[in-house]
Amino acid sequence: MPEHASTPTHHAVVVIGGGQAGLSISWHLTRLGVEHVVLDRETTGHEWKTGRWENFTLVTPNWQCRLPGYAYAGDDPDGFMPREDVHDFVRGYAASFGAPVREGVEVTSLRQEPGRPGFALTTTAGELTADQVVVATGGYHLPIIPTLAERLPADVHQLHSSEYKSNAQLPGGAVLVVGSGQSGAQIAEDMHLEGRQVHLAVGSAPRVARFYRGRDCVAWLDDLGTYDVPVQAQPNGLAARDKTNHYVTGRDGGRDIDLRAFATQGMQLHGRVVGGSGHQLQLAPSLQHSLDAADAVMESIKDLIDAHVERQGITAPTEPRYTAVWRPEAEHTELDLAAAGITSVVWSIGYRADYRWVRVGVFDGLGAVRHERGVTGVPGLYFLGLPWLHTWGSGRFAGIARDAEHLADALASLAAARTAA
Repeated sequence: MPEHASTPTHHAVVVIGGGQAGLSISWHLTRLGVEHVVLDRETTGHEWKTGRWENFTLVTPNWQCRLPGYAYAGDDPDGFMPREDVHDFVRGYAASFGAPVREGVEVTSLRQEPGRPGFALTTTAGELTADQVVVATGGYHLPIIPTLAERLPADVHQLHSSEYKSNAQLPGGAVLVVGSGQSGAQIAEDMHLEGRQVHLAVGSAPRVARFYRGRDCVAWLDDLGTYDVPVQAQPNGLAARDKTNHYVTGRDGGRDIDLRAFATQGMQLHGRVVGGSGHQLQLAPSLQHSLDAADAVMESIKDLIDAHVERQGITAPTEPRYTAVWRPEAEHTELDLAAAGITSVVWSIGYRADYRWVRVGVFDGLGAVRHERGVTGVPGLYFLGLPWLHTWGSGRFAGIARDAEHLADALASLAAARTAA
């Protein structure tokens, strides 16, 4: 790790965050000959290892792991990297071009320089200034824990999905997972496969088939250009940024996550948790609707694929559509944790962004960044790595690469304009 004392006090560009987003913009800046530094409060790509459970795998195939000047080069392009391999991939990327990363440096304040262009940064390594700044810390900072958690009894072990590592870390007894997005569904599966009695409070997340008509659905959607459509062109416009990703898994070579099938194997499914105290939780009668809605999204994606195959005259095998293997006999509106033997609750209801340290007026009334493809209204300040920054693909390696190139051009153009002025 470089000595903090040797860090210059001024840089042309400071990139905050040493994950795949920060490294992607660093690659472009290096190619353009723009002096810069990448600051990471921990280590490069650390979140892939410390913020994931032991059996985590990517849900996107390895061939989609493409960063500027760097791509997956293994022998399983259609497979799904586990967390250690993703961590190694990101760190290998940094090493491939000698990224100027300063590890163990946290930025605690970012503000505009008074009276002139540029920014001042307070860090754990001292004060810095920069002509331009890229915030590449992603959009998932603070785990969401509902206030209901405070009303559960002390004998119920609680943790957020970001803290879950393996089934073995939890005390004996049944487990309630709240939330069925990508993390919740996969964590529920992880414990279910270990033989744990799992209860899952199912939310509104959609699902997608892993494979259809002989290919990974991601490959079909990539061909369709689905990941390239700008957020402004989505049916609901910018509201698409609030969408929940489809649940599916890359585990064991990739497969569907079929909650109905889990139910036939003993997993207990419930509607949304809407209240409660002590050992008593109140549930919404929403289970059947949530399962049907998730299946409908999956089938609508298959409709798109079928139409594409027909339109392009592609030779592809046919297969029957999904038939529900289980339906709830009744909608329960209460869950007694003690009676069900539930000793642990895993909250998997997402994160919220935390930009309190960014003291620049680029946020709306709800605290979201106002930007156009990462370019804010404050000259020289950019954001990269946000979900739906520009397209659905912005949350994936290849999409981040494209967004990074766009911002690198914007950075260079502003620097040239200021030099010429």
